[in-house]
Amino acid sequence: MTNKIKYYSLKNILKKNAQYNIIIGQRSNGKTYAVKKYGLERYIRTGEQMAYIRRQDVDLKKDKCDNLFSDIVDNGIIAELTEGKFTNVYYYSSRWYLCYYDESGDRHNDEKPFCFGFSLTSMEHYKSTSFPNITTVCFDEFISRNIYLSDEFIVFENVLSTIIRNRTNVKIFMLGNTVNKYCPYFSEMGLRHIRQQKQGTIDLYTYGETELKVAVEYTKNTERSKDSSNVYFSFDNPSLKMITTGAWEIAIYPHCPVKFLPKDIKFIYFIIFNDTVLQCEIVMTDKENFTFIHPKTTELKDPEHEIIFSTEYNPLPNYHRKLTKPRSNIEKKIAWYYATDNVFYSDNETGEVVRNYLKWCDGEM
Repeated sequence: MTNKIKYYSLKNILKKNAQYNIIIGQRSNGKTYAVKKYGLERYIRTGEQMAYIRRQDVDLKKDKCDNLFSDIVDNGIIAELTEGKFTNVYYYSSRWYLCYYDESGDRHNDEKPFCFGFSLTSMEHYKSTSFPNITTVCFDEFISRNIYLSDEFIVFENVLSTIIRNRTNVKIFMLGNTVNKYCPYFSEMGLRHIRQQKQGTIDLYTYGETELKVAVEYTKNTERSKDSSNVYFSFDNPSLKMITTGAWEIAIYPHCPVKFLPKDIKFIYFIIFNDTVLQCEIVMTDKENFTFIHPKTTELKDPEHEIIFSTEYNPLPNYHRKLTKPRSNIEKKIAWYYATDNVFYSDNETGEVVRNYLKWCDGEM
């Protein structure tokens, strides 16, 4: 007998009464469903509207958004909340309307949309428009494994500014699957402990004497039966743990292929990214020539002279920002190892840090 899956609920995070509510966890555990239902309930009960935000324009195309609320419709939520007045949802021009179909198959829409679609890439188009009734904002899939927009956090805040204006009654939900521990939003919002946060917990961040609060919930796994769909994703690959357990997705990176001695380390440089310090060693033996990277667990001995790559600006000549855009001869020699895939890591977590740093170097974060 199959047990019913217990999906995510907003109950606990709403108790924190935060302006920003960040919800992360395994894929398809009901995060988006819960926020859509919350926004729809508010519209039907109070007339307050909802904003649904995605990164790219293509994410709001009709073929992608026609069925955004189909799970709500299929579960009879709309018919129940409206006492049968509406039973379905119609999508048109980045707006979602409640509707019903009569016996002839003709559609009848509600007079105003309950939800508006926004994309970050179209931020400039919204500046002259007013949305005074939006009180629920849902930014779906804000964590990306691949590419972020340039200065994306600032773009996102500009979209929020257009929606919120001078109001204080807007609640923001940011939803993400655990696909990238080094999402730039984490550092931009000062979420210092999110990478160490335990599943099933909610952390609350406050900001000095302001009233701003950010609640971060790392959701528990859904309670799936043994014969659930997880069986399809049971391969021995750490990247699939995000689907089956909600663990952070981490790829498999090349580990050191040979043993080497301290005398084989010809040069040392450092990478600092998202508060993580990595020691990078150029190793040369009779047969091998590569760079090996591992976490630095002690303080830098000579930070005014050691070669350091960091995203932060620093006027000292030994500091460099973008490893993939070398300026000096030493930088060109270091960059060669990355261009030729002669880089090895002590563990997959270290490889993930470097991957995200290199994406930042190329302007993709």
